[in-house]
Amino acid sequence: MIEKSFTREEWNKALKGLQASYRVFVPVKEGDFHLFRVLDEGKTPDFSYQNTRLSPKAIVYPQSERMFECSLDERQEGANIYKETVKDYTPQAVVGIRPCDAQAFKLVKRNFDNGEYRDPWWVKRYEATTLVGMGCNEPCPSCFCTSVGGGPFKEEDLDVLVYDLGEQFAAKAVTEKGEGFLDKTAGGKPLGADERERMEELKRSSSGKVSSHVRTDELKAKVVNRLFDAPFWEEVGFACINCGTCTFLCPTCWCFDIQDEVMGKVGDRMRNWDSCMFPLFTLHGSGHNPRDKKFQRVRQRFMHKLKYYVDKYHEGIQCSGCGRCVRYCPVNIDIRQVAELMNSYEEIRVLE
Repeated sequence: MIEKSFTREEWNKALKGLQASYRVFVPVKEGDFHLFRVLDEGKTPDFSYQNTRLSPKAIVYPQSERMFECSLDERQEGANIYKETVKDYTPQAVVGIRPCDAQAFKLVKRNFDNGEYRDPWWVKRYEATTLVGMGCNEPCPSCFCTSVGGGPFKEEDLDVLVYDLGEQFAAKAVTEKGEGFLDKTAGGKPLGADERERMEELKRSSSGKVSSHVRTDELKAKVVNRLFDAPFWEEVGFACINCGTCTFLCPTCWCFDIQDEVMGKVGDRMRNWDSCMFPLFTLHGSGHNPRDKKFQRVRQRFMHKLKYYVDKYHEGIQCSGCGRCVRYCPVNIDIRQVAELMNSYEEIRVLE
């Protein structure tokens, strides 16, 4: 596999040189936060960040996406017939993505691309995307990636893994797609023994800095109905204001709504992110809402991520441990604490 070392200046220059081959996304600081933006004139990558506020899932799964469109003008041929909107599957590269966010794509893929169902738009966009990861030298205090099968320098879900060595970036291809990316990347030099040693030391030291440890080992064995009826849900959901921050920031949330929009003589069918935390999410046409109480919606979120997903896919929880929902929840609901409640819950039976 290809391995290269770049100075910071060489790396930024090399990324600009890739714009003929890829739509390149990089972390950019806007105000107090970092977000992934297309690298173009006026955009300066900032790789000295812990993580972006929003995950890069929207690069593959847009927050709002036009699915179909039609003309409502009766004078036009084919009026009132929906046709698939032309999509853009230009090769793209997400440079600087954290390993936890790359792992999230793998978790989400089980929903969008499996034996029963294949979402062609998600799949084609994902297949056109090269994930160029940046290892975490300083994980956030709220991160718990090592508890859910990840790690600050986990490379399995990436195409390229980059190590920040201070004045240098060391890039290592992980897949054939990653080799193609580095092969097109101008400049750089082969890695030396000193750089390899520093890379290994970074990997060891950063894992030790992940201070949160979340137990999920007992979740699979729990009886789903007993966990559903556990007595702690009203207390867990008491503070929730149903703002949806947790789900919109989450890299593994995939719920969406489909709406028809009309402007003038043009009709659009749109797919928009939705949230199980919103009261309207489960509102039936009859007016009945099976989750009309706040605690029921909070329970749904955690049961889906920590129990239903576990039971369906048998490969861990639907969480990559990025900690965004912990950091940004306005009322301090903490998924780590809820996971502990669920994992350690034992139904107390009264003997007659």
